[in-house]
Amino acid sequence: MYRKFLKRFLDIMVAGSAMLILSPILIIVAILVRVKLGSPVIFHQKRPGKDKKIFTLRKFRTMTDKRDEEGNLLPDEIRLTSFGKMLRATSLDELPELWNIVKGDMSLVGPRPLLVEYLPRYNEEQRHRHDVRPGLTGLAQVKGRNAISWEEKFQYDIEYVNNVSFLMDLKILFLTVKTVLVREGIHSNTSETMEVFMGSKKEDTESRKNENTDTDK
Repeated sequence: MYRKFLKRFLDIMVAGSAMLILSPILIIVAILVRVKLGSPVIFHQKRPGKDKKIFTLRKFRTMTDKRDEEGNLLPDEIRLTSFGKMLRATSLDELPELWNIVKGDMSLVGPRPLLVEYLPRYNEEQRHRHDVRPGLTGLAQVKGRNAISWEEKFQYDIEYVNNVSFLMDLKILFLTVKTVLVREGIHSNTSETMEVFMGSKKEDTESRKNENTDTDK
């Protein structure tokens, strides 16, 4: 009942109310982004949602458009300003995704929507992260955010998909507030932003399968 009906109802009610309550903050952040980072204020990018359906994700931009002499964008670490880092650390850049939730592209809680180019790189187990709507926050985000590996993130995503419940969503939302306040897991171990996912190593996948088989025994 919760997964099929109540979860969507709560998404609309909470996200819609949050947009109204936080509208002054949304306006202030939009003005600051325009002044400090330029236009466009909102970053649009295609992402896969439930059942791999593509939608347009909306976020406040956090990077400049600085390019090299040949016109290529500079690395993320250079284009990510101190202001952009602050937006990411406080998750203020994610606020426009409330509209994605109201529209039905996303949910308050679920696996984070990743890049379209990652779709063919998932193994059979990891593809199940698209069995539910992607979330503004998720189990992987409160278990380490960008400080954990891709494989760990996907394991948490699948754990969530298999155990969706009202109590789990409520717990994740509360833990998300804590994670944002203490600024946990903002960076990966080697980069200001999360490294590109190139696919899980075959041996890692086989190892997990063997572990599951041993557990079943």
